[in-house]
Amino acid sequence: MFSGKARAYTNIALIKYWGKENQDLIIPMNNSLSLTLDAFYTETCVTFSEDITEDLFYLDHQLQDSKATLKVSRFLDLVRSKADCSLHAVVKSQNFVPTAAGLASSASGLAALAGAASAALNLTLSPEELSRLARRGSGSACRSIYGGFAEWQKGDSDETSYATSIPSDGFENDLSMVFVVVNDAQKDISSRDGMQRTVETSAFYNGWLQTISQDLAKAKKAIATKDFTALGEVTEASALKMHGTTLAATPPFTYWSAESMKAMNLVRHFRENGLPCYFTMDAGPNVKILVERKNEAALLNALKDQFNAQQIVVAHAGPKIEILTEEEA
Repeated sequence: MFSGKARAYTNIALIKYWGKENQDLIIPMNNSLSLTLDAFYTETCVTFSEDITEDLFYLDHQLQDSKATLKVSRFLDLVRSKADCSLHAVVKSQNFVPTAAGLASSASGLAALAGAASAALNLTLSPEELSRLARRGSGSACRSIYGGFAEWQKGDSDETSYATSIPSDGFENDLSMVFVVVNDAQKDISSRDGMQRTVETSAFYNGWLQTISQDLAKAKKAIATKDFTALGEVTEASALKMHGTTLAATPPFTYWSAESMKAMNLVRHFRENGLPCYFTMDAGPNVKILVERKNEAALLNALKDQFNAQQIVVAHAGPKIEILTEEEA
């Protein structure tokens, strides 16, 4: 019997990834840049044993169906192949984040699975190798291997597509991200399906791709110079452009709700009235607001009359993946 445990944190892309060049290997159409956060995370334990005849997957203490287990089994096959192991495994995963609600649970979940399975079989992987492995489960998971800022290099093969840490001289510690959770239910259109429809049919998609390199350059310069305004502007622009591509897909779709629009308009209003903050959104209706930590209290005060306390979650920069002892789990 071989066990490993890991904790991985969610990341939120500031420069978005949207669309796959290779569906099987999960190689993206573009580089992306993210910030790992401390508020949402996944803890996973993987135990390989001779005593079981099939993989078992528990999520939040509930045994999962064959479809969910098959995805985990296929990922474990990659780890088993690396370790020359034929044992089945019991996977117990707990999400401290609503699942499939646009709050990046797949990133923390698959990063934690990669870390726990690798630890169980004593694979000594470098951060880049672990990032590559996590990518095979969920693209954005490759960025959750790192704390702070990370860039997913799209590459052109399994070997060259992975995330790396972005030096920031502690700039991430000056930032807060405030989540406005307008809906924590499972979304109608998954990120995977939404990406594919957009890549294949959106009239706006090529225009989106053409702006990525300049947006990345702006973001990395802003991080290097600790320029919050520049980082906020390019973060908000990247999100709007990504969501714009879905409106030109066939059939068109959007992840926005009326409450999403309300939150975005409030951010613009706050900014116009002297509170610097910027929004971003992933493939879901929830809005994330980037603000300097010194202005966090002012933003929370401004939001309290518009949303109830249960809808507001404050996050700061989070750590890299952690391999846990039994006592820490």
